[in-house]
This record gives sequence, structure tokens and C-alpha cells, in this order.
Amino acid sequence: MMDEWRGWQEAAEAALYGDEGFYRSPEGPAGHFRTSVHASPLFAAAVARLLVRTAAGLGTADVDLVDMGAGRGELVTGVLAALPAEGGAHLTVRAYAVELAARPDGLDPRVEWCAEPPPGARGLLFANEWLDNVPLPVAETDDEGVERYVEVRTRDGAERLGAPVTGADAEWLRRWWPSAGPGSRAEIGRPRDEAWAAAVASLSAGLAVAVDYTHVRGERPPFGTLTGFRAGREVRPVPDGSCDLTAHVALDACAAAAPDATVRTQREALADLGVTGERPPLALASTDPAAYVRALSSAGEAAELTARGGLGDFGWLSHVVSHSGDRGAGSGAEPRGNGAQGILAP
Repeated sequence: MMDEWRGWQEAAEAALYGDEGFYRSPEGPAGHFRTSVHASPLFAAAVARLLVRTAAGLGTADVDLVDMGAGRGELVTGVLAALPAEGGAHLTVRAYAVELAARPDGLDPRVEWCAEPPPGARGLLFANEWLDNVPLPVAETDDEGVERYVEVRTRDGAERLGAPVTGADAEWLRRWWPSAGPGSRAEIGRPRDEAWAAAVASLSAGLAVAVDYTHVRGERPPFGTLTGFRAGREVRPVPDGSCDLTAHVALDACAAAAPDATVRTQREALADLGVTGERPPLALASTDPAAYVRALSSAGEAAELTARGGLGDFGWLSHVVSHSGDRGAGSGAEPRGNGAQGILAP
């Protein structure tokens, strides 16, 4: 089995989510890399404010929070803890952590652990660095100009070119990632578009947000972005379960896969939610030194979350979902005009 040649999508699926896959490990993602969730509690507080705003837009105090790709529940736990301070003390929140790994010990009992998003949720679905770990095929243009699937060997990550890309994958490449010529590579984002469309469709009303590192058509990297991470370091991608396998997300393609989409940077989105990184006034240091130190620390964390060339450049893809019907109606409900108005407004 370790010498079997497979396409990157199949190989990554087994390496990340198989019985002994990377995301089944006890330490979880936090043991290998740092996301915005781990960088600062300000991120969870901002998501809590977004949940409060979403509930207000829906005109309800009874709201769902769905954390897609929940890791070990860090974000959903942080949001629940932050809600009272962020104006959400009046809300009744049904919290769901969507993750294939086993439920971690000690998780807040209010959080329901599930492998799929609950159908018909009404509220906020938030996917922080989930789409970059949705496995996808990799293509490379050969010397004759033919785009071919890249096959990989499990034990050492060696690659070879396989069959020509055809059908829906070829159509996706033509639309979203045209070949840059022989030797160029592309990551076929169609599985991510479909995964995101399904996640959005699971909401009956509310807001779906995907946060990830991204690129757009016209600025795709000519040799792709597929890489590995282990213990905080970037490593060669080998699909043997020993490392994370990740690739940047074509959020523009994902945006086209579901209606009512907007894409902006994390810097812009967090600023709208009150996270700006502005330093406290120096006068505070003399009037209240302890408060100044706290505010300075918070400003430093906010600066990391919104930094140009870093986390601040991540994309925030948002879809407002305005379906009618009761909880559980799912994506088959008829549109309900203004049912989610005001969610994205300050």
C-alpha cells in the first residue's frame, strides 16, 4: 500500500482523515500550526460579535453556531466564553463542532460534536482554515501542453504524471485556473467549491463565513501552493499521515458556488468587528499603568491578526442565507426576501 500511486485528492484524503490520518492525532492541529484562533482570544471575541449581529439580523435570540473543521473545539469554546462580554448574554446558542476526529475530553458540554453540519441550522456557520484541508486533485501541464493529473507515491511523496484532465475538472481549470504552459501546476478546486456550497446549503437562514489563505484568477501561482506542515514548520508534502497537507483556496471560485457572496480581507472584516490593532494613548500609561499594559498587549495581538503579508491578508468569504421555513427546512426552502438583512452591516 505504501508504494501505491494515487491522485493527490485520494492520497490526501487517506493521509489526513483515514483511520490513522493526521487529523486523528491526539494533539490535533494546534500541535502543528497556529491559526488566528490560537493567535489571540480577540479572534473568538470578534466571531462572538458576528454571532450577535447575525442573531439581530435574523430577529431572534435563539441561534445556532456551527464551527466547521473545529479542530479540538478551540474556536467554538472561545466564542461561547466571549458572548456575555460581547452583547450575547441574552442569546440561547446551540453550538456544533463539525470534525471527524473524536470529541476531546473536557469540551464544554453545551457543544454538540458531529461529523457533518446540522441540516437547517439558523445562525452562523464559520469555517476557519477548513477549506484549505479539503483534498483536491493536482494537475500539471506536460511538454505537449496537455494538463494531466499528478499522481503521488504514499511512502515518499514522489510524483509522476497520470491521465489527462477531463470532464468537470477540465472545465474548472479552464474557468478558474488556465494553464501557464508546460511545467506549470494547478490545484483543481472543484471539490472545495462543492464542499462549501453544501455547507452553505445546510443553513436555513443566517450567515456562512469561510476564512482561509487565498488567491484569485489572474494571480494564481504558476506552480501551485501544495505543501506540508509538521510541528510548526513547513515540510515537503508526503501523504503518509505524518504531516498536514494544505493548499491555498481559490475563494473566488468558492464564492461563485453559492449565492449572495462577498469576499474581503481579514484585516477589513476584523476592523468591521472592532479589531484594529491601534495602540492605546500614551497618557493611559501614567493614569492607569495596568490598563495600559493590557491594552498594549491587546493591540499587539490585534496587529498580528490584521497584519499585511500575514493573517490580515487571509480572505473572508461570506454568504448571507435568506431561506424561509422553520429550523430543519434545509436548502430546499423558498427565499424569504429580507430574512437575514443587516448581518454584514456594522
